Order: sequence, then structure tokens, then C-alpha cells
Amino acid sequence: MKIEYNNLYTHFVFTTLNRMPVILEKFRERIEKYITGIVNNNACKMYAIYANPEHVHFLVSRSPQMDEESLATIIASSSEKFINDNHLCVGIFQWQQSCSAFSVSKRNIHDLCEYIANQKEHHKKYRYDKEYEKYVKFYQQTIHKKNKKTDEQ
Repeated sequence: MKIEYNNLYTHFVFTTLNRMPVILEKFRERIEKYITGIVNNNACKMYAIYANPEHVHFLVSRSPQMDEESLATIIASSSEKFINDNHLCVGIFQWQQSCSAFSVSKRNIHDLCEYIANQKEHHKKYRYDKEYEKYVKFYQQTIHKKNKKTDEQ
């Protein structure tokens, strides 16, 4: 069935291989623009992006024809190639083999865009690894609660 209207927002977090801080500030905007182009060329829309040295946050609205895993795979492989072909980091650039994708309510879009835009200041106060653990625990807790209810029925 064709989906005429949709409201599919996803917050992605990509992490560099071994969480190495290899995304240099002088190439940050170039990498962000390239990833934005990939998103926009795949029937999706970029709302916010920020490339930190060891991870990238971005918020997109997805076409119903594009699932999160397919979009993440396209972005990862294309951006790795772009970064390596253009020598935008020392050595060979790679993302970790998995990323995170969190669904976002329309009412939270503005706050999340501000959070992503403010990454540089935010990570002066909060370490990435601690914050990431907090995200994962929150979402895993939600998943486990759902599964527990399902198992009881």
C-alpha cells in the first residue's frame, strides 16, 4: 500500500572505529555537507548534523521506502569512501560496524536540533562514552520492558 503522508524522524549516531577522534575540525563541515547530500539524495531530509571527532549525530526525516538500516548502510559506505578518497583524516577512515537509530516524536524535533547543533559545547561538559551508555540503557530498558510484557501474555 502506498503511504501518502508520513512522519518518520530518526536520530542516528555513527561512531568512528574504536571511538578514535579522527574527524578533524578543519574537515568537519565538509563531511557534514557530504552526509547531508547522501541523505537528501535518498528521498530523505536532513534536519540537523554535527560531526564530533569520534562520532556524528544527525536527525533525518525518512521516506517510508527507506528503512533505517538501508539508509545507515548507504551513508556509512559512501562517507567512508569520500573521507578516504579526499584524505580527510590520517590513515584509513572507518565507522564501527553498527550505529544507533532512535525514533523521535515531531514535538521533540526542535529540542533535538538544538542539542545536535550545540554538540561542541555539550561535549565540553559531558563525555561521549558516558552519554552513549545512558542512551543505550534508556532504550534497552524500554525494549526489555516491552519484551517482558509480551512474554507474560
